Amino acid sequence: MEGTAIVSDARSRILARLRAAQRTGYVPAVQAVRPAGDGASNVRTTDASGSTATRHLLARFLDELTALGVEHHVEPDAEAVRARVRTIVGGDAVFRWHPASLPYGVGELFAAATDESSPREAQAAAACGITGCDAAIAETGSLALISGRGKPRAASLLPPTHVALVTPDQLRATMGEFFRERAAEIAAAANCTFVTGPSRTADIELTLTLGVHGPGRVVVIVGP
Repeated sequence: MEGTAIVSDARSRILARLRAAQRTGYVPAVQAVRPAGDGASNVRTTDASGSTATRHLLARFLDELTALGVEHHVEPDAEAVRARVRTIVGGDAVFRWHPASLPYGVGELFAAATDESSPREAQAAAACGITGCDAAIAETGSLALISGRGKPRAASLLPPTHVALVTPDQLRATMGEFFRERAAEIAAAANCTFVTGPSRTADIELTLTLGVHGPGRVVVIVGP
């Protein structure tokens, strides 16, 4: 009975959050987006190849994130990535992937964070989810996350803020490219989630609300 009560309480927390989001949802301001590839040479990236193709993929990816209303940051080194994450999280409760699945040593910042082994009540109470990704799709600004051990799907879906870490070698031009490369892994996984901006829901009158069925705020941090 005690276990049932814990699940019920966690469920009540989640439903209460959904009801609150329906009342307080917002629509991000429309921002101008420059043409794909424009200004790509000015994007800071220190990936191993340093290739023009990578710079253009990153520029296109950032353009799509801007159009989606996604906050994004490109940092020059691992310490800058960790500093950015600390600033975003502040004192909020964190639900994260296992440290081994998070790049740039970010997992070590939150030793007491909630993870996949934590009680559902603790997961439901987290304000910020921190994940890596398996690919960043330039043409749509999407993040691909293949679930697995140490990479719980709920970390990207349950908290109201989702912070996603991206490495330059994870950039892919299209969904098709990602599917071709990772077909076997995707088929073997319990789930593959694509995150394309904050959660959006529209009612019959086409009134758009963010954050009803998932994070209302998505932050992407690209490291070196």
